[in-house]
Amino acid sequence: MLKIQRPKSFAEQVSDVLRSQIISGERDMGEALSESKIAKELGVSRTPVREAFARLELEGLVHTEPQRGTFVFTLGRCALVDICDVRVCLETTALHKAMERDPAGLAKSLKDITRKMTKARKKGDDRDYLNLDTEFHQKFFDHAKNDFLNDAYQTIAAKMACLRNKLGNHPEHMEKSYGEHLEIADLLAESETDRAIEVMIRHIGRKDGSYWNI
Repeated sequence: MLKIQRPKSFAEQVSDVLRSQIISGERDMGEALSESKIAKELGVSRTPVREAFARLELEGLVHTEPQRGTFVFTLGRCALVDICDVRVCLETTALHKAMERDPAGLAKSLKDITRKMTKARKKGDDRDYLNLDTEFHQKFFDHAKNDFLNDAYQTIAAKMACLRNKLGNHPEHMEKSYGEHLEIADLLAESETDRAIEVMIRHIGRKDGSYWNI
């Protein structure tokens, strides 16, 4: 059945713009967000900006402090440890489930992405590489075919994409990350699930290194 798509409201459009700016790093973590300034920049009234702030606060990308204003999220050391722990739980579960339900599809998706990653690295296109990094991890959930698991992951996915883009300034992390992605993809292509999970835990559960320099 053909479905008519409702045009996005101003609040939804403002949310999309701000979300993209936060994830890309155009707006810094902890940055104060001016309702009036954003409204002027985007050519809207302050009402949709206020509504967008409320939407993004539910997503954890901004927080509002009474009498102070609205700010882009920040993560302290303890929160970084916690979010890494959550990623390990969700992504290893998704990887297991994807290998049960669609191993061939997952292997093909990861092979395609790592090929694009290699091209991005050769071109020195860090932004493209980091977007592919986000896509790589999302594929575990796409092929796990479990909507509840994916919904749980989406609660942290945007924050992780933001952190990932911040790491574009850390060449050593980027090189290590690239090698681990290739290793995970190769192991899964050979159905070496347990070994791939060992690499995955090392990859996303790291409690030191570049994340702590953001």
